[in-house]
This record gives sequence, structure tokens and C-alpha cells, in this order.
Amino acid sequence: MNILLVEPNFPLPAKSRNHRDFLPIGLLKLASYHRDHGDDVKLLRGNKYLSDFYPDEIKITSLFTYWSDYVWDSVHFYKENYPNAKVVVGGIYASLMPKHCRRSGCDDVFVGVDENAEKFKPAYDLVDIDYQIIHTSRGCERKCKFCGSWKIEPEFIAKKSIKDEICSNRIIFYDNNLLANPFIESILEELKYATYNKRVVYSESQCGIDGRLLTPKIAKLLKQARFLNPRIAWDHRYKEWKSIKKQIDILVNAGYPAKDIYIFMIYNFEPDYYEMLKKLNKCKQWGVQIADCRYRPLNQTFDNYNPIKKQTNEDYYIYSKWTDRQIKLFRKKVREQNIVIRHGFESYSRKLENWGECRRREKTKNLKVDSTHPS
Repeated sequence: MNILLVEPNFPLPAKSRNHRDFLPIGLLKLASYHRDHGDDVKLLRGNKYLSDFYPDEIKITSLFTYWSDYVWDSVHFYKENYPNAKVVVGGIYASLMPKHCRRSGCDDVFVGVDENAEKFKPAYDLVDIDYQIIHTSRGCERKCKFCGSWKIEPEFIAKKSIKDEICSNRIIFYDNNLLANPFIESILEELKYATYNKRVVYSESQCGIDGRLLTPKIAKLLKQARFLNPRIAWDHRYKEWKSIKKQIDILVNAGYPAKDIYIFMIYNFEPDYYEMLKKLNKCKQWGVQIADCRYRPLNQTFDNYNPIKKQTNEDYYIYSKWTDRQIKLFRKKVREQNIVIRHGFESYSRKLENWGECRRREKTKNLKVDSTHPS
């Protein structure tokens, strides 16, 4: 069979500190699965017609529900150009809103994780990247109302080891709750000594870590395993600040500079703007950066947010306790505060920002990473 795997033309987060885009890890595992079954596989991003390849089946991935328009656009394109091919949509949006997804005109919707494909390593040869993605676990035992991962992956499944999966010097963990893996200590021990092509391996996490599970031993292992930019989740109220400070101190005592620690925050949600400002000010006092995430409901199917225009709920989701102005002002304050902390400035200015970013790029350009194995 001919299998065409499609990643719709989702927006790319050009300034992401983790990686340049949301890698279609599910499609890459499907590619390995179909190759193992003797199928001819091609992977495309966006809507493109291949005159020399007619697929029997087209599998389109989906991400956030508010990017559903990109999925519908791809479904329409491939149904029109390959009318005899079966078009199936899977992924996050498809799993959270299967009925809505079916209205796109696709032939079928796949809900959840494909257990057959999950057993295979991703086909990284199909993408041009300098990192790999690993799940040490699937699912999450927490059931936060703003998150849909536990709905898509209702069973928590943890790996005991990842050493045989390593195929890059940079790993991005896609776990929903990395520290919840009961074998996390042994996995970090593996990473302490892990090498690839005779160079050491670095790692970081796409999601914030659950600091309630952080211990001095785990923090030390994270540092020894060259885990970069730890992000502590502060999802709820300001009154939790003493617990958050304790988690930061654990990481600092393990060797992490405060400015390299991030606090993951959700805004445009339950804590209102003024309470979020108190959290923001605490982070400034502590000298840590913020990884912020604007909340959208799990059934939100559009997001036309524009940071420089005055907007309403007709354009994007605005929580009842927030206003359009507050959302944009909070995002601006976070950005400016991060720049101040990152570069050690006394206060923010555009001129200092440009100078600091030029200095950072120059350091990155000239950086020679010590690739020898630690003794």
C-alpha cells in the first residue's frame, strides 16, 4: 500500500526555546509501523500534490482544537486531489472532538494513541532536526481541568528504561508528567552516562515538571543528567508561593542558576490578572524566568489572537475574569521581565533587549560544547 502522512500547515513557533516546531511524532511512528509492514510511505507538511505518488490511505494528524481549521483545510485538499484514497484524521483535536472532526469530510477519525505504532521508533530520517522526542510515560494521574491529556491517554503507562531509544545528543521529553514515572531515578541515571556518537546527551522537557514530586535526590540527578531549563508548574493560586519557592531552592541547591529555571504559568484562566501579577512579581524577586501559556478551552475551535489589535471573544477566547487588554499586557510584562532576568539587566528597554540578544547569539555561535564523557 501507498501511505501518505500529512502534517497540516500549523503555525511554527519561531522563537521557541525548546525546538522549532511541534514535531509530528505520531506520524513518524506510523511511518515506521507501515514500513515494517512493507508499505511505501511519504510524509508531507501542508497541502501538496504528488504527481508520482497516489496514496491508498492518507493519515492527517491534528494538534490543538483551536487549530482545527488547518486540519479541515488539509482534509478538503486531499479529498479533492486524491478522491479514491481513504482519509483518516488522528491526533489531539481528533481525539478530543471526534464528532466535530468528522464534519471535516474525512472518511474516519482515529481516537487516542495507536498502540501498534507506539511500539515503533519514530522515522527521524523523514525530518530534518537535531533532536529526538521520547515519552518515558503515557497518560497522567492528575486530572487538571485545563488539560486533555488524561482524556486522550486515560491509562498511565511508564517505561523502566530509555537507553535503547537514544539516537541523538538532544532529547525533548514529551511526558505529560515526567517526574510521575516511578522509574525516573533510574532513567536519569542512564542519562548521566548516555552518549551518542561519542558525545554526551542533553535533555529538556516540553511540559512543566510537577514540583510536588521533586526531591533533592531527583534534582541532583537532573543536573548530573544534563537536563536543561527545568520548568516548574505553578498552575494554580498565588497562595502556593511558599511551595514553589521550596521547589526552586531544591533546584538551585542542585546546581541550577536561578535564571535558568522557568516557572510554567497558565494565564487567561482561574487566577485573575491581578493575582497573576503577584505571581509574576514573586518570580522577579526569585530571579527565575516564566514560561507562560494562554488558556483556551478544550473545545475551542478557533484562535485569531493578534497581539497588536483590540479584540473580543469573537476573535479568540477571553476568560470571564480577564479582558483583552489584560491578556496582552500580561504577555508583554512576562516577555520584558524574562529579558531582564535572562541578561541581568536592572530594567527593560528595547535598546538593551537588542544588545542582549546580539550578545546571546554571539555566545551561542562561539560556544564549543565539551563533548567528552564526564568522569
